[in-house]
Amino acid sequence: MKPLDNGVTVALATQADDKLVQAFARLLPQLSKSAPALSKADLDEIIRAPSNHVFVATMEPDQRIVGTLTLVHFRIPTGVRAWIEDVVVDEQARGLKVGMALTHAAIVKSRELKARTLDLTSNPSRLSAHHLYESAGFVMRDTRVYRHQG
Repeated sequence: MKPLDNGVTVALATQADDKLVQAFARLLPQLSKSAPALSKADLDEIIRAPSNHVFVATMEPDQRIVGTLTLVHFRIPTGVRAWIEDVVVDEQARGLKVGMALTHAAIVKSRELKARTLDLTSNPSRLSAHHLYESAGFVMRDTRVYRHQG
């Protein structure tokens, strides 16, 4: 994929390698303090799952991984649906449109998959993320999210 004006390139991960494992080790704690570290096998399982699309953002000049986003799609009786999950942009790259590039790539892929909807959730305290999603065309739904801690 061609780099954007800011030197950011977004591509789909096709397999886990040491560089990607190290990037997730650096990025995941910025998203969740409780998320366990991913092994190469864990990450490869996520990437190879047919319903997952792991996008990776790199930045010139050294192609350092500065962000990731996972798009999940699934078929249900009402059609194909898609969700954006686990978006994280390196603290050092925030404000450089990395999140927008990742989100745009997910939107394009969800259209290719013919998803009827593309949803995401965002912590109420993440105001800059809300602005990003709204500027990308997402609108807040009047719904509640319930969780069962099995």
